[in-house]
Amino acid sequence: MKHEKKGIKRILSAFKNSFDGFLFAFREEEAFRQDLLFFVIGLVLMFVFDFSIIERVILFSGLFFILFAEIVNSSIEACIDRISSDWHKLSKATKDMGSLLVLFSFVYFFVVWISIFSKFL
Repeated sequence: MKHEKKGIKRILSAFKNSFDGFLFAFREEEAFRQDLLFFVIGLVLMFVFDFSIIERVILFSGLFFILFAEIVNSSIEACIDRISSDWHKLSKATKDMGSLLVLFSFVYFFVVWISIFSKFL
């Protein structure tokens, strides 16, 4: 798809497309809704406890990486499902690697959060 819009119209169109992507993920992807709830709870915890701005940025990165990974994984799954609903070892491998990305994001999250929260122990 070639984009005909230029300048500010292209930027506004990109924001609209991003918002549409968010709405689709929210409506259609239960995992995204669960991760978004996790994100909101994490944001609240970040401000309930006494953290420095640097610690908050690092904690936020852990939360954000989960949402990022989930969107990438959902995009991969949608592409594979669009191509074919037939089982194929490469389709399975692709979906499994997308799932692995989400797992890595949670590992990163837990390492970061446990490391920073350990100062309260």
